[in-house]
Amino acid sequence: MTAPYACQPDDSRGRLWTERMSTFRSPWQRDRDRIIHSSAFRRLKHKTQVFVEQDGDDYRGDYFRTRLTHTIEVAQVARTIAGALDLNTDLAEAVALAHDLGHPPFGHTGEDALAALMAPYGGFDHNAQALRIVTRLERHYADFDGLNLTWETLEGIAKHNGPVAAPLPYALAEVNAQWDLELHTNASAEAQVAAVADDVAYNHHDLHDGLRADLFTEDELRELPVIGPAFDEVDQLHPGLPPMRRRHEALRRVFGVMVEDVIAVAQNRLTGLQPRSAQEIRDMDGPIIRFSKPLYQNIKAIKSFLFTRMYRAPAVVEERAQVTSILNDLFPLFLNDPAQMPESWGEAARTVTDETERARLVLDYVAGMTDRFAIAEWRRLCC
Repeated sequence: MTAPYACQPDDSRGRLWTERMSTFRSPWQRDRDRIIHSSAFRRLKHKTQVFVEQDGDDYRGDYFRTRLTHTIEVAQVARTIAGALDLNTDLAEAVALAHDLGHPPFGHTGEDALAALMAPYGGFDHNAQALRIVTRLERHYADFDGLNLTWETLEGIAKHNGPVAAPLPYALAEVNAQWDLELHTNASAEAQVAAVADDVAYNHHDLHDGLRADLFTEDELRELPVIGPAFDEVDQLHPGLPPMRRRHEALRRVFGVMVEDVIAVAQNRLTGLQPRSAQEIRDMDGPIIRFSKPLYQNIKAIKSFLFTRMYRAPAVVEERAQVTSILNDLFPLFLNDPAQMPESWGEAARTVTDETERARLVLDYVAGMTDRFAIAEWRRLCC
């Protein structure tokens, strides 16, 4: 039984293109399944978070998170938090599974590069691109383009990080013009859960990946809030634990602190505010799902450490420059010579007379690339 402030399947606003209801799946279970079976979801396997997929004999990269493994972790956290709060776990999971579909190759570096390249043509935003994918670019069904997801899932993708103000990214504006996602309000509690689950997952796994990449040590992490006490607890309970087990035990405690804090804060606020519907959650003056202020400050300290020691580490900065140059070469090449793209993409780009529309088609193609495909195409066309 879900709470009255949870999204209820029977109250779903439905799909843009009317379909017969499934006999055994809720609307959001069906959304989840369509997302998992989409081409964009499968490509997340070879799209990276921080470290670019490498050739060669260094197999440490096999252990680093990809967009796919990160997405699975986010979905797991979202289901846990949503279940503890009596929310609709299927909707929280669907939003979590879709939240990164719009990310281009090479993680946030790729997003920064494409945002600069697309500045004359309306910019680039990965959340908006995710909506473009699930409403237009996935083309598998006989009756419609996209996945024909429910309004609630589309809303969650659009504004899981909060209300979206003008000027809107063009991809979001197009979807919103077709179906009003009420961008001025908060998202559902389930979508807010997906957003916080994203924070929990990447704060946790970036610590793991940074350690495995030898960008910092456990001793350095012990100087940080939350992490230091976690190591102290492990050392007290399990003295002499082998290093890898000790690391895992400490970081899973950090993970637990974040999840338990979010649940406790939300339970306290929900008890005090007593929302009676999902719409009351949307109409509040701020998010209902969030970290406590003390933990939020501690997480800011951890993020600051990761920014300096991981995201701006010399090896990572050098890699960022390399992959930026790859996209800086590929994008104008395809824009000026669409014949270099696969036939279906090239033909579509050649028939468009407006340069902005052509650039957006090229963006759809480049943003959909995996890391390794982008590198291979760059080597084939530019080297």
